[in-house]
Amino acid sequence: MYSEQYYKLNGKKDGKRIDSRTLEEEIQKAVKSGHKHLEIYAYGQHGIGGRICKTKDQKIHIKIIGHPGQRVGSLGFPNTYIEVIGPASDDTGWLNAGAQIVIRGNASNGTANAMAQGKIYVAGNIGARGMTMTKRNPKFDPPELWVLGSVGDYFAEFMAGGTSVICGYDSQTSDNVLGYRPCVGMVSGKIFFRGPHKGFSNLDAKLVAIDNTEYEWLRKNLKIFLDKIDRSEIFEILAEKEQWQLLVARGPHEKIPSKARPMKFFHTEIWDKELGRGGMIADLVDIDRSQIPVITTGVMRRFVPVWENRKYKAPCEASCPTGIPVQERWRLIREGKLEEAVDMALSYTPFPATVCGYLCPNLCMEGCTRNSDHMPSVDVTMLGKASLDAKLPILPEESGKKIAIIGGGPGGISAAWHLRLRGHSPVIYDMKSQIGGKISSVIPDTRIPEEIFSAELERVREVIPYIHLQQKLKTDDIERLKYDYDYIIVAIGAQRPKSLPIPGRERSLGAIDFLEKAKRDEIDPGERVVIIGAGNVGCDVATEASRLGAKDITLIDIQEPASFGKERNAAEAIGAKFLWPVISKEITPDGIKLENGNIIPADMVIMSIGDAVDTDFLPETVDVKNGFISVDENYKTEDPQIFAIGDAVKPGLLTDAIGSGRKAAIVICDFLAGDKPVQDARKMIDKKRISLEYFDPRVLNFNNIDECGSQCSSCGTCRDCGICITVCPQNAILRKEQNPFKFEYVVNEELCIGCGFCAGACPCGIWDIVPNVTME
Repeated sequence: MYSEQYYKLNGKKDGKRIDSRTLEEEIQKAVKSGHKHLEIYAYGQHGIGGRICKTKDQKIHIKIIGHPGQRVGSLGFPNTYIEVIGPASDDTGWLNAGAQIVIRGNASNGTANAMAQGKIYVAGNIGARGMTMTKRNPKFDPPELWVLGSVGDYFAEFMAGGTSVICGYDSQTSDNVLGYRPCVGMVSGKIFFRGPHKGFSNLDAKLVAIDNTEYEWLRKNLKIFLDKIDRSEIFEILAEKEQWQLLVARGPHEKIPSKARPMKFFHTEIWDKELGRGGMIADLVDIDRSQIPVITTGVMRRFVPVWENRKYKAPCEASCPTGIPVQERWRLIREGKLEEAVDMALSYTPFPATVCGYLCPNLCMEGCTRNSDHMPSVDVTMLGKASLDAKLPILPEESGKKIAIIGGGPGGISAAWHLRLRGHSPVIYDMKSQIGGKISSVIPDTRIPEEIFSAELERVREVIPYIHLQQKLKTDDIERLKYDYDYIIVAIGAQRPKSLPIPGRERSLGAIDFLEKAKRDEIDPGERVVIIGAGNVGCDVATEASRLGAKDITLIDIQEPASFGKERNAAEAIGAKFLWPVISKEITPDGIKLENGNIIPADMVIMSIGDAVDTDFLPETVDVKNGFISVDENYKTEDPQIFAIGDAVKPGLLTDAIGSGRKAAIVICDFLAGDKPVQDARKMIDKKRISLEYFDPRVLNFNNIDECGSQCSSCGTCRDCGICITVCPQNAILRKEQNPFKFEYVVNEELCIGCGFCAGACPCGIWDIVPNVTME
């Protein structure tokens, strides 16, 4: 399309856009190498064509194809000729010092802004604030701007030299070719225009007759302009003198007569009337532009406070796999609503007493903000144990949608529980003779009173009446379930014991088998027991072996034991020994032989190195990787009708299984309702935002639930304490009650000085102090 004489530069390399600085360097390099005709393929790069060709005898022709960015030809030098084959962006010719620029399309805002020399030819219309703050050096020809169509608002604002020609041909505003409020602050220069207008600043400009000399200049240069933009055919249409008008700046003597008046008069009667309360930026803001005080308020503040109630998760809530908003339960306790606090737990878990009160390592307490300041975390186990008395909500009528749950452990029960609470019909299938999974069959009674779990299981049976026990399913059964049910949730846990590939391993017993028999008092471990694997399950094995009469108990591991919390403490309390790093070589009738040759005597060796998932019964549509079922973020398998949760997906705690059951159930409910599942996108609040200075560091133990509630810092949830109102030096914060159960704290911007006292004093981290975006 274009002559081969052009040296071509591309704004993309290897399919990626290069930045503006790099393209400018390549242009400068090409000119320095002697290239005088450049063809540039632009992809939004800024400043193309500026600051090149500094010598009189070196003329550079730049042709821009594509989409140039802002400031085409900015700081352009004489002997630079720029053609844009299409429209141009903001500030074309900004600070132009002599370049000629031809735009074969529309140009955006700020065209010819602060131009001092050169010429700009636009084959279409331009945006706001064209020809503003132009200058003229008497030693050179005045700058010129030629526009075939019309101009945007605030044209020629503070124009101080140069000539503009607005042809009004096919203009974007045919009834007002000069735009809104042109010529404000104009002090020099001329504007030839053709077509109707809706006024201009009479204080700064005036209409004058066009004499023959000015018309001849206009006619001569009009022909040049039309030649430049390839529109010579309309010359005779545009050359009729009677259609043209001329605006010039008023001289100093023509301004409002000088008179001693207060600055306030000028501000209100002249400045504001002409420009609006925002002055030069009245189209953006309407602030009062009187003297700015030393301490600012309103939109002039550098920083503003923001009340971010419930925007973030509290650390306890974020740490709980089940997602229980623990801080909300403590709020109810502070308000004297014990029953509501207790009942809330059932919305998140069917086992609030069993797990939260006894079996969970209480990750919420580990995450508690108070721990970061060497203060004891609030004891959630008290609230967990009290939840045994939680009352069931009224169950909705069944929707007719059926979901099969394969596995009646904590995860499967949790999934079924939440499905029924939301009106659907879950049916549990389990191989055991009773539901409850490892809590029923494996976890020692020393960890939890039997009556606690039994009571919660009875509550579960009230909610989930459809339970099929001693049902070992095969692949054909799964296909039948897919036909009979809307969805299937696989919650089988990990039940197949792992074993070390060493001689004599047949003499060992798996940890799960031992714990099941121990719970029924059907096994005698002897006096000497060695446990291979010193995790928490191994610790449970140790305490049960001790209960059954073992005197010498040793746990060995190839690495530092991963056991922690209550299980580790219980094992150490009964005198169990921990040895590591130790590598087992053989299990003999006398005990276990180590790689170093030592033998640890044992009447019984118990293998506690984990359990595998039995996936043999799953159909081929379910993907299994590294022994675990593959799922997406919604716990859905490759088979869109089958979900999987708990240890079948990833080894974890009881609370992990219960939490995954809840989340999978909610996703299925969304699918059944025809909705797209929505993840909770809230992040955990930064603990540094919480102020613990209000709590007594001498409180190291909690005696009751009320004490716990009073010491909760309610991270991220407003306690309505009013401290922010008290510390505000300007009385700028007001509590606004929306209804008896809802309130908010609002800021009076005209009083607030952005000091940040509210954010610094807030106990709960609700207030944040952020940069004032209106100042940017």
